[in-house]
Amino acid sequence: MQLLISDANILIDMEEGGLLEAMFSLPYQFATPDILFVEELEEAHSHLLELGLELKEILPASMMYAMELTTKYRKASRNDCFALALAKQESCPLLTGDMALRNAAEKEAAIVNGTIWLVSQLVVHQQINTEQARAAYKQMQSNGRRLPWHIAEQELILLEKNSA
Repeated sequence: MQLLISDANILIDMEEGGLLEAMFSLPYQFATPDILFVEELEEAHSHLLELGLELKEILPASMMYAMELTTKYRKASRNDCFALALAKQESCPLLTGDMALRNAAEKEAAIVNGTIWLVSQLVVHQQINTEQARAAYKQMQSNGRRLPWHIAEQELILLEKNSA
């Protein structure tokens, strides 16, 4: 099963859209750095562990790499750099919706996917349909989440055309 390392942003998007349970039913293994979980998610989102989120330890060499990233990419947070370092450590894609982290990851030659990709995966794997995806996006938007909404809609239209 493909491992995906997520930052906090993606997990919160999915929760705000009511898609967490569907997300964890996808044929992927979701993980986040243990330190990121403790500092950003544990207090309000500890239920993520029960749903299947795994916590992974950043090895010493990757921790040094993360520290290098924080000085190289000042707009990305320290915890975001931990997520990127863990994705590189595990040789797997990074899930983020944070533009500063996305830019850093692309410069570091990491595979990066975001919320729109993840919602599309839910549709492709028949966990939700496009109408449920639209409703989830509306819920995310009303809860203050920021996505390129026009791209999200274009992706749903493309999925509808491909399934017709």
